[in-house]
Amino acid sequence: MTEDYKQLRIKQLTRSSEPFLKGRSVNRPAKGWLSAMREVSGITLRELASRLRVSHQTIAALEKSEAADRVTLKRLRAAAEALDCQLVYAIVPRAGTVEDFAEKKVLGNLRNRVLAVDHSMALEAQQVGDVEEKIREEAARILKRGRK
Repeated sequence: MTEDYKQLRIKQLTRSSEPFLKGRSVNRPAKGWLSAMREVSGITLRELASRLRVSHQTIAALEKSEAADRVTLKRLRAAAEALDCQLVYAIVPRAGTVEDFAEKKVLGNLRNRVLAVDHSMALEAQQVGDVEEKIREEAARILKRGRK
């Protein structure tokens, strides 16, 4: 992946993931979203089962599998649509933005490379010194180049 493409992809993911970042702090209902939305809409297990052309036991099992993190997106999406809802799905960094996430990975990779070189140079008594400062300088240079 070229650096220009990577920077473009980071910008795209940053924009498209912003609405989902708030979702990190949202707790799923104890019985799952499917059960909760079905209950507040007043739809019974049998009615939802009829809409999906399955048995009510299948819907009960589906709700339990969602609560236990074993449901497939395909099945969850179909059930959401039968409830006149929409499945919203994203993977976001645990903390910060996509840009923060990408920068952290760049810094980690850079740190590993610089420390390896520093170790080799130390073995040859040619250590440069202040490795962390060198890492910060190189990271700033790389990240600045990527933002152009």
